[in-house]
Amino acid sequence: MKKKNSDLIEDIKNNFKTEIVNIYESFGMVTLEINSSNLLKVCKSLKQNKTFDFSQLIDLAGVDYSSYGHEEWETKKVTTSGFSRGRNINKKNPKKNRFAVVYHLLSINKNTRLRLKCYADKNEPPCIPSVTDIWNSANWFEREAFDLFGIFFIGHNDLRRILTDYGFIGHPFRKDFPLIGEMEVRYDFKQKRIIYDPVSITERTLVPRVIRKDNRYK
Repeated sequence: MKKKNSDLIEDIKNNFKTEIVNIYESFGMVTLEINSSNLLKVCKSLKQNKTFDFSQLIDLAGVDYSSYGHEEWETKKVTTSGFSRGRNINKKNPKKNRFAVVYHLLSINKNTRLRLKCYADKNEPPCIPSVTDIWNSANWFEREAFDLFGIFFIGHNDLRRILTDYGFIGHPFRKDFPLIGEMEVRYDFKQKRIIYDPVSITERTLVPRVIRKDNRYK
């Protein structure tokens, strides 16, 4: 029988009285926010405690909040024949830390899901404990977050790139990573080997989709 979200929130509050930073329901799923110092303790209890029984980690993803709350494009108040242009609006980012890791947990026995969010520290690289000893499925997920966001998972026994090339520079899912990239790869037939060159693509301003509330889009 599926446990109600309200019951899950109450159970979490009763079991983690000091570890909770925030807990709320969003889009039909409970979201629990904790600090990285409590991550392993909370995750072990969520899996082993029969009150929760979250036996499976079904997804793990990094998040970059560096531009959270910033708006650079006007998409609603525009003319019917043109597009708005880029603008700079200085809005304070409400997030204290730039990087976070989001875990999606599943309890098969209780038919319950939980979203767990944990913010990495402010160091460079940002660090967070690895949960591979708790859920084996975190292995490649953490490697992906390391590769794309540069988040370092402490305790991971094989933390290396998984999607980008061996000589890739930077982390492509970071908000400050250029859309044109840093390097381009080509095969040199004379040298008979792979060559890395500075990117030759010219960066340009992208035009987003404009949202208009008129009869054409109803």
